[in-house]
Amino acid sequence: MKIGVSSYSMENLRRQKGISVFEMIDLAVELGFASIEFTDVYAPEGKDKVEQAKEIAAYAKEKGIEVSTYTIGADLLLKDEAEEFERLKGELKIAEALGVNKMRHDICWGFPAEKKTKRGFDDALAIVAPRARKVTDYAETLGIKTMFENHGFFCQDSDRVEKLLNAVGSENFGLLADLGNFLCADDNPAVAIGKLAPYAIHVHIKDFFVKNGMLPDPGNGWFRSRAGNYLRGTVVGHGDVPVKQCIETLKRSGYSGSYSIEFEGLEENVFALRTGLENLNRYFSE
Repeated sequence: MKIGVSSYSMENLRRQKGISVFEMIDLAVELGFASIEFTDVYAPEGKDKVEQAKEIAAYAKEKGIEVSTYTIGADLLLKDEAEEFERLKGELKIAEALGVNKMRHDICWGFPAEKKTKRGFDDALAIVAPRARKVTDYAETLGIKTMFENHGFFCQDSDRVEKLLNAVGSENFGLLADLGNFLCADDNPAVAIGKLAPYAIHVHIKDFFVKNGMLPDPGNGWFRSRAGNYLRGTVVGHGDVPVKQCIETLKRSGYSGSYSIEFEGLEENVFALRTGLENLNRYFSE
């Protein structure tokens, strides 16, 4: 099984030490990852993003590492429909230049706080599902599957995620299943993956420490779930996410797609990625 890494996992190194996208690829190869995914192509000011993506693809090929997917933001609920569709078409051209066959885009983040009626998930679903279908229909002409991720609080728990997948109703549209993110909506990751494994076309492996919301606030580095529990990102295998159990469920379901570590903890970046990969290699071998 190939295990990859998200460029998001190297954000601390990019911000603190200024490593380039090409140095991210070098580090991924050095640590032993089989693939890398990108949340941005990090094009310098004035440089065309498609050209930057082509250079990234060529460099990754030279280094012998696969580019697995491209993951970008979107809002299909509140942003202008036509403008957001055109922007996502442009992002799909970048994905095509990277040589990937799948791209994640966000769906929405919910209604504004001042909206007091018709602001439920089903109200949003009626708006965003046809828009996501339009994007994936276009992506299919490029040979790219689209997917969304269980994050953003509004569409994060497994029941809502499954509703959206079936409302879009396309074989070209699937789920980027993030094992840790279910906890942000206070959803048990093992139970959630049991429901959603058939829809997964890419998997993020993320770990969190979890503290009950009745305990004192642990301070910097922690954030709160939808129900008020405390979460902090950590090294894969160090936290409370049942990573191994989730992987076993995915394997039993027949999932044979790609995996990426998505680290967002406080630990030193290289240590966290090396240790997480070692743990995952052991889990997959057991």
